[in-house]
Amino acid sequence: MSPALLAPLELVYASFVRARNARFDRTAAQRLRWPVISVGNLSIGGAGKTPLVICLARLLERQGWGADVLSRGYGRSSRVTERVDPTGDALRFGDEPLLIARAAGVPVYVGANRYEAGLLAEAEASGDGRHVHLLDDGFQHRQLARDLDIVVMHGSDLRERLLPAGRLREPLSSLERAGVIVLRAEDAELADTLRGYAARDCRFWQVRRTLALSGTGKRAMAFCAIARPEEFFRALAAAGVNVVERVSFRDHHRYTARDMERLAKLAKRHGCDEFVTTAKDEVKLDASLRPQLNAVAPLRIAALTLEIENQSEAVSQLVSLLRV
Repeated sequence: MSPALLAPLELVYASFVRARNARFDRTAAQRLRWPVISVGNLSIGGAGKTPLVICLARLLERQGWGADVLSRGYGRSSRVTERVDPTGDALRFGDEPLLIARAAGVPVYVGANRYEAGLLAEAEASGDGRHVHLLDDGFQHRQLARDLDIVVMHGSDLRERLLPAGRLREPLSSLERAGVIVLRAEDAELADTLRGYAARDCRFWQVRRTLALSGTGKRAMAFCAIARPEEFFRALAAAGVNVVERVSFRDHHRYTARDMERLAKLAKRHGCDEFVTTAKDEVKLDASLRPQLNAVAPLRIAALTLEIENQSEAVSQLVSLLRV
């Protein structure tokens, strides 16, 4: 349906967002014992929150902080608030929490109620020292008090409309709540525009994203189930991967045996020598699904890594804002 036809619903949604934020502005949020850093965004996906959470968890650990991650665990089958087992499966814990647990090497807790997840994290922690919670996708989860809101922006956010006509969960004016706004290096010129929406003391970070994969000369089939698949395919081409067939599924899609059969048939038809997918997708491919792909060609994983420019300065800013 076209955005013009959805415009009346967009107005209804905007009224809902205003009322919801006004309610949270008047109500005290639940506060955990340890400081909370929220990492979120305005749009419905694809801005790069997960790589940033992994990056921050590693940086904070190096600074002597005991870091953990609190996540909703979108699409998970369990309703239990629990710690993610890195050897577990994405159906139980959610694909992004499982990826974070494996890549960051810090405790990750999932639960619809992030306050309860935080209490569990604090109860299970060993030792004294300094601890911090990273609230994954937390900008709209205002039930939990936070010491800092980090908002990851995508270049297209400035051109988007509110749901359901566009991808924005909140208007740009909500950036006034942000303590840090994160931009990709290629979107650095947007900082001047965004300063018009942000608070005067808001800090701006730039990040560089790198795809840890290089071309082999083989004919590759690329597939993914992420919010912005076209960016993944472009990154593969830039890395020299010879992609001869592309398949995308909806974000957070749960793979099935039928999906694997489809991918295997397409790979055979196009004479592909390898499959390539993202790290987020790889955690969803359990032992029951991989054999169908491996029977045709090996699977390679394209891991997206993120580096903050002027990293030492950014970490100093981060630590200075935390309650000790």
